[in-house]
Amino acid sequence: MRDNSAFTYACRRMFCAGVGAAALMAPLSAAHAGGLIKIGDGDQSISIGLGIRASANSDEHGASDGSRSTDVSLDSVRLYVNAEVTKTIGATFNTEKDGDDDIKVLDGYVRWQPMDEFNVWVGRMLPPSDRANLDGPYYLSSWNYPGVVSQYPAKFAGRDNGVTVWGKVFDKKLTYAVGVFNGHNRALTASNKGHEPLFAGRVAYNFLEVEDNPGYYTSSTYYGSADIFTVAFAVQSQKNGVGTALVRGDYTAWNVDVLFEKKVMDGGAITLEGAYYDYDTDGVLDVPPGFGGAGPTDNVGGIVDGKAFLASAAFLFPTEVGPGKFQPVVRYQEFDPRVGPTVEAYDIGLNYIIKGHNARLSAVWQHVDAGAADNDRLTAGVQLQF
Repeated sequence: MRDNSAFTYACRRMFCAGVGAAALMAPLSAAHAGGLIKIGDGDQSISIGLGIRASANSDEHGASDGSRSTDVSLDSVRLYVNAEVTKTIGATFNTEKDGDDDIKVLDGYVRWQPMDEFNVWVGRMLPPSDRANLDGPYYLSSWNYPGVVSQYPAKFAGRDNGVTVWGKVFDKKLTYAVGVFNGHNRALTASNKGHEPLFAGRVAYNFLEVEDNPGYYTSSTYYGSADIFTVAFAVQSQKNGVGTALVRGDYTAWNVDVLFEKKVMDGGAITLEGAYYDYDTDGVLDVPPGFGGAGPTDNVGGIVDGKAFLASAAFLFPTEVGPGKFQPVVRYQEFDPRVGPTVEAYDIGLNYIIKGHNARLSAVWQHVDAGAADNDRLTAGVQLQF
């Protein structure tokens, strides 16, 4: 028999994520910072950048009384700061606003990067996970973050505190990343009161050209700048990762994601992306978010046992119209939980690409069907990075 309370919070989590609540997840690096300040005569420097996403939205059931709502949203505003002490030692500090418009630490980690093959980051960062999480909203092909399927646990905006070792080997064809993090449900009455760590790993192989990204981060489109065919596998595991202090279960999740992009017609590109996910809670129902008075950044509750997949396609027209090019995008998501109905999401959008991921306009229709709950959303968005 279905547990109604579990279904309620599971569907709310997946539905809200599907329409944008999880859209905070995004990788940032010195490569995206705008200004460089040299310090002294040595290798010391600081770079500063800015990212912003804003949108106008019309939701079928967005108003408090269930009727249609129309609003303008500041989806994301970020300050990017990167510092270099030497050629191999540096630090990254990025901020992001939360749902209450408070500014929070997004990333904050020390970097030791002696060579392409071996690097160490320590602090708060994105754990190795799926392409969607390592893209974030700024480097997706679609406007909306695919939160229906991408549901790895996080402290804030996909991040957690820990250590990641990563590198690029075989002429940078293979990227690996492995890490140890604080993990999920670290609360006295939740499953992980013993503070078991979360282990995470990802390996990606580029069969065609190399994806030229900082660190182990990714993008879901390169707008025809390269021919890409990458297959990746990611896994996360944590003992006592779900449930209560009395009824605990181990958490294991893995996914496979694939990206194919081909240059066509002298300036155009075909982009195909797919991913499959498996979330296992050891037969234990996780606690709801906020369990035991946990705050939104405490990484407590909300994991759902189930399987999911994503498929998307995009086409970048080769001809410039004004300062940019048009790129229609379609995407389908499906999450099949062990308890409760299947959740589906459909996106049909049109991007206007002015300067890659640094300047684009988007218009998208999204439909999310979560059984008894469904919603249609129309969005017009603008994204800039400096």
